[in-house]
Amino acid sequence: MLINRRTVLTLLAGVALSLGLSTSALARQAAAQAEPSAPAAGQPILVGHFGSLTGSEATFGKSTSNGIRLAIKTFNAAGGLKGRPIELKEYDTRGDAGEAKLAVERLVKSDNVVAVLGEVASKLSLAGAPVCQEAKVPMISPSSTNPRVTEVGDYIFRVCFIDPFQGFAGAKFAREELKAKTAAILVDQAQAYAVGLSEQFEQNFVKMGGTIASTQRYSGGAQDFTAQLTAIRAAKPDVIYVPGYYTDVGNIAIQARKLGLTQPLLGGDGWDSEELAKIAKDAIEGSFYTNHYAPDQPDARVQDFIKAYRAEFGSTPDGLAALGYDAANILFAAMRSGASLEGPALRDAIAATKDFPGVTGNITINEKRDAVKSAVVVEMAVSDGQELPSPRYVKTVSPK
Repeated sequence: MLINRRTVLTLLAGVALSLGLSTSALARQAAAQAEPSAPAAGQPILVGHFGSLTGSEATFGKSTSNGIRLAIKTFNAAGGLKGRPIELKEYDTRGDAGEAKLAVERLVKSDNVVAVLGEVASKLSLAGAPVCQEAKVPMISPSSTNPRVTEVGDYIFRVCFIDPFQGFAGAKFAREELKAKTAAILVDQAQAYAVGLSEQFEQNFVKMGGTIASTQRYSGGAQDFTAQLTAIRAAKPDVIYVPGYYTDVGNIAIQARKLGLTQPLLGGDGWDSEELAKIAKDAIEGSFYTNHYAPDQPDARVQDFIKAYRAEFGSTPDGLAALGYDAANILFAAMRSGASLEGPALRDAIAATKDFPGVTGNITINEKRDAVKSAVVVEMAVSDGQELPSPRYVKTVSPK
């Protein structure tokens, strides 16, 4: 489905502001492009993306890819970079670290992309980042939140908040909004993302006066959580923190409710998939997670993005799609402002990002190449006319 003329022009106005152009100049450029949409002239600029397009976290990769593709379409409709269009080279990691490394090697060494976008999972970003660092090709992760990702080197960036802040936001919400005095943690011990998030939640929850009543572990892909949930039931916590991915969380929610656990489940952005509600159904209702944005936020920038995404893909974008969109647009802004498309120049331009008006909030890249930004808390709730719970905006939590 094509984006209509009005939606294209709305998005281009937002891109104009982020790239420092006048909206009138951009509108003049777009007029010749919008009906029909013609590609920018000149040699394409190759940009890479590696993501889990298949496998247990496939919705993450697909959503990110859609967000990137929407950003590329909008940027190219505005004339690209001095008449040169962006062309995407994309490979499936299948959720495997070995495949992630091979995908990035192919992007950097064979395709000769100027920059790489990806991955979602921190473990997979950690597999691909050293390849980019060694080749001096900038890499921007849309949504890998483990602090170690950008510690790989000075060519590695992210546009999402990191686990220390997300853990803080979850603990703050549990203590202040849910009035929880005790919490249990059920963590995927094999995921760097989940382990890091659980550690940060625990540190902040205890610092805020709470007590961790039980910590239980599992390995991703497990089907039976009876032993862990039975131990948690005996501990009688006020809330249960489950910082895993949506496939496991859905099964955990079902089994928790069958065992009589009625406490709210809390989690992180790894929950953010429409598949969560399809798996868990009403078992996930009344649970909360921290995320990068919420579709019902009353922000014009958010609503314009959602309208364009729905027109293009026929569905409501999740946070991963929004982060993919923001990551791509930050890269394009750096391409415009940088001295050249060579690795060092492009790296410096990305590092200089300040108050970029993204869909997921205003983004500033700090000295550690991490994004400084707010988080939102959403509740899985059933709205009028819906059969399954969906994310509903509850609260914004600003950086400490």
